[in-house]
Amino acid sequence: MHKVSGYLKSQLAGYISDLERVRLIRTKKREGLVRAALIGATYATGEVLTFLDCHCECVPGWIEPLLERIGENASTIVCPVIDTIDWNTFEYYMQTDEPMIGGFDWRLTFQWHSVPERERKRRSSRIDPIRSPTMAGGLFAVNKNYFEYLGTYDMGMEVWGGENLELSFRVSSSNMLMTTKKYHTLKLVLSKGILSFRLSCHKGA
Repeated sequence: MHKVSGYLKSQLAGYISDLERVRLIRTKKREGLVRAALIGATYATGEVLTFLDCHCECVPGWIEPLLERIGENASTIVCPVIDTIDWNTFEYYMQTDEPMIGGFDWRLTFQWHSVPERERKRRSSRIDPIRSPTMAGGLFAVNKNYFEYLGTYDMGMEVWGGENLELSFRVSSSNMLMTTKKYHTLKLVLSKGILSFRLSCHKGA
């Protein structure tokens, strides 16, 4: 761990110093995922907050589709489609089938579900966004004022997991969108396991 933490100190600060409009904020103690995200949100000056885990990698063009949807409706939370990366080889597997929506079971465990027929009929094109009752996790964009109106995340959460459902319950399902328009991509690697994802938004046929 000592080796890894070295990269998170002076080397990280030096790397960040060369980036435009990027600010490194440090807390005095470990705050956990939810509180760390909220601390960052208090420093944000833009109209839209975009939450990404620290193990995400972005490529050019990933943010525009998210901002477009929020520009159309400020009371919308926008989530990207999740594709898979093999955690051994980092080979990318693009999702070619219809994206799935978020849901949960009676234990409040997040699950993926097929898009309901009524939602398929509502969409006029494959690149139209999909309404989803819940989101997979802390990878989303939201208007800052709307996020504050919802009450933000619960600062009392101490353990990872569930914050995505807790926030989702405050939002009407019609305002939770899984966008599939244009093209953007993120790479997400989850430690321990190791599960890997690439979040992307594809051009529809």
